[in-house]
Amino acid sequence: MSSNRRNFIKKATAGAAGLAIGTSSANSMTASSYRKVIGANDRLHVAIIGLGRRLQAYMPPIGDQGNNVELSYLCDVMKSQRERAAKRFTEHIDYSPKLENDVRKVIDDKQVDIIINATPDHWHTPGAIMGMQGGKHVYVEKPCSHNLMENKLIVEAQKKYNKVVQMGNQQRSSGHTIEVINEIHNGAIGTPYKALAFYSSSRGEVPNQKKMPVPDGLDWDLFQGPAPRRDYTQETWDYNWHWYGWAYGTAESGNNGTHEIDVARWALQVDYPIHVHVEAEKRHFKDDGWEMYDTMLATFEFSGDKIIQWDGKSRVGYQTYGHGRGTIIYGSEGSVIVNRSMYKRFDRKGKVVKTNESASQESGTALGGGGDMSTAHMVNFFETIRGKEKLNAPISDAAFSQALVHYSNIAYRLDKGIEVDDMSGKIYDREAMKLWGREYEPGWEPKI
Repeated sequence: MSSNRRNFIKKATAGAAGLAIGTSSANSMTASSYRKVIGANDRLHVAIIGLGRRLQAYMPPIGDQGNNVELSYLCDVMKSQRERAAKRFTEHIDYSPKLENDVRKVIDDKQVDIIINATPDHWHTPGAIMGMQGGKHVYVEKPCSHNLMENKLIVEAQKKYNKVVQMGNQQRSSGHTIEVINEIHNGAIGTPYKALAFYSSSRGEVPNQKKMPVPDGLDWDLFQGPAPRRDYTQETWDYNWHWYGWAYGTAESGNNGTHEIDVARWALQVDYPIHVHVEAEKRHFKDDGWEMYDTMLATFEFSGDKIIQWDGKSRVGYQTYGHGRGTIIYGSEGSVIVNRSMYKRFDRKGKVVKTNESASQESGTALGGGGDMSTAHMVNFFETIRGKEKLNAPISDAAFSQALVHYSNIAYRLDKGIEVDDMSGKIYDREAMKLWGREYEPGWEPKI
């Protein structure tokens, strides 16, 4: 926000306050007009880019007038998504944001302070960097990057442009999770040495890709953005891009594993691993359109004899550990299981020592949605921009968790274990380093 804008808004706010005290003019204002004047000095103007399944998560924090934010744009490459989002937001706000197809036009608007980037994975880092270059703070959904090169770039861009950048790993803003992680760090289970992150879902069959006309209202060229151009195939734009090869998605490890892997790394206080190996395969609906693993057991070994395992089962809903998702942390004197709605702490003999049932509203494995953790995470982002809080998931830290996802995907694609320099994050394998980045459509390469 420019100093001129701030000075102008300060004067407008002072004038409005005088009207409210000295005359009855404030009473004649509409609620919408009054809201625009009061608190304008630190109002944040927000644009949401990508209006799919995460849209619900942004409605409560934006709609709450106490957060003093204004939704300036709803942006998506699909016309029906923009219209649907605008209709849904009418339940939360009493004004109409602009509807836009092209993120570049949104970024060019100097009035916009924040970009919420909820696009497909291949757009996360390029879109975030474009936003920072345009002077915006960025809330980027997980995964914050599509590959390890982008993982480095987004951190470097944040440092260069000095913007507030938070990843959407919202369990970092979960009160009961913060509580138990602090207990672990203060020695409640002795020395933590292993964490098991898990996810079990029962996703069904995915259509095989078939060349189809581009759906009405879809800007297919802009959907592809940084990715090399290809013909449109059935169902690609609406979520199934996750499973159709590596052009757009990061498989289930990036889609859901990021959350639990992040909690595991947080608990163990580790960064880059030294060795990664996986057992992963497509186990279900062998002839459908799903093109990568749907089942993975990844093991990350760290210096100091610490281990993280990721047990991801996309298409079998059996709750191996008693819950659909969560993280188990083992220590020399006890253990903890924590998920989005509770934690239980046990002594070394397995007796329950402490529990915390939070009744979180976003504890399951269902697609999309939002809840109390997402709201708290977004508010933490807003208040950090205002200088009143510190980020719960700064991109400089979140990128370490994201790197683990990329290592597991590389190990799967090469069908072999990989050794990692735990200081730089680089891989000691020339073949693996060929997957460090990706191919971009000419002219779309992310640059800082």
